[in-house]
Amino acid sequence: MKYLAIIPAYNEEKNIYKVVEAIKDSNVEFDIVVVNDGSTDNTELEARKAGAKVLNLSSNLGIGGAVQTGYLYALYNGYDAAVQIDGDGQHSSKDLGKLAKELKESNADMIIGSRFICKSNYKPSVCRNLGIRYFSKLVSFLCKSSYYDTTSGYRMVNKTGISLFANYYPQDYPEVETIVYAVKNGLKVKEVDVNMNKRQGGKSSITPIKSGYYMIKVTLASLILPSRKEVLQ
Repeated sequence: MKYLAIIPAYNEEKNIYKVVEAIKDSNVEFDIVVVNDGSTDNTELEARKAGAKVLNLSSNLGIGGAVQTGYLYALYNGYDAAVQIDGDGQHSSKDLGKLAKELKESNADMIIGSRFICKSNYKPSVCRNLGIRYFSKLVSFLCKSSYYDTTSGYRMVNKTGISLFANYYPQDYPEVETIVYAVKNGLKVKEVDVNMNKRQGGKSSITPIKSGYYMIKVTLASLILPSRKEVLQ
């Protein structure tokens, strides 16, 4: 299996070196690509210093554009599987082996690292917890199957998933939408329990004001997501 770790990063100079090093120390051999999403700090320098391949975007496209760039890179370079890992240090590389094992041994096309299948140390704020519960119920309803951590950006896909997301990837806050999109296009999506760290530095891009927009936008977008056939026409 040829594995790729995709790390979208915007102004993560304080975290990116440690994130890359942690992936290199995991029990699965990954090629690592950092998609530098128009950072204005030393993200590129720190990523290269850690030994990652860096793809520099000329402007800030946002998480969706950065991640899709990573999937395009995975598609064109013939990877068997790709995992998305946040550049802020929240996703634990210790669980990479678990995700890879589940993807290889199960019949799933996408494995989501979930904080809520088992009891974990992750304690979201009241508002964030309400949002997580809301999207869990929305996705479970739309996909006709139970999903618990639909806002987790920690997920691994096989070649089918790579091809799907290289052709189309939601731009704004894509985590929830991509699950619905994957299921709508016939992919099998499964969750496995993982531990997540606190953000190691910097701050989240989701502010209280953006949260309302996020919930409305993602709900509407999830209801009208295209099929792959529609995207390719």
